[in-house]
Amino acid sequence: MSRLRPNPNQPNTLPPDYFDAVYEANTDPWGFETSAYERQKYDTTLAALPHSQYAQAFEIGCSLGVLTQQLAARCEHLLAIDVAKAPLDKARQRCAQLPQVEFQQLQLPDEYPRGRSFDLVLLSEVGYYWSPADLLRTSNHILQTLRPGGHLLLVHWTPPVHDYPLTGDDVHEFFLNLTTPGGPLNHLKSQRHETYRLDLFEQQ
Repeated sequence: MSRLRPNPNQPNTLPPDYFDAVYEANTDPWGFETSAYERQKYDTTLAALPHSQYAQAFEIGCSLGVLTQQLAARCEHLLAIDVAKAPLDKARQRCAQLPQVEFQQLQLPDEYPRGRSFDLVLLSEVGYYWSPADLLRTSNHILQTLRPGGHLLLVHWTPPVHDYPLTGDDVHEFFLNLTTPGGPLNHLKSQRHETYRLDLFEQQ
């Protein structure tokens, strides 16, 4: 059984209006467009992908679409979602010349896309926003829609943040618990950097 450690100060999934307020205060609150750290992390993320091309990919939490734009070159079709409208509007503008990219405003796990299957699911800097229960529900959806041999790539900031229900390590350790003998995932790769970690999984 996976153990998730809830933050007693914020045990619930962060609501959409939390992110609306963040983007209202700052159009690029995490420096996705300007940070050298983010650029390096994007390079590491893309370099970790085993395949040069994916037929159907799903990016959970695309924000301003900076990584989306780069990932699109590796995808025949890329569904990119976010819970907040403001960054999605900017992401659509950024990727307007990329017909293989589809954007939707969705809140997971309740609005997980139905009737889809994916060769790649990218969960980057999102999982710690969910409660343990919603992380479990989302993981079930991911496993149901990830094709056999498909890849799940996780990338998350590891230092604790007082607002967030979980840490990046909580999220990654949860998925690592799914790689036990007979589990649904194989663990292919792990990297730990100073303030973030990366783990790559393959659907059995």
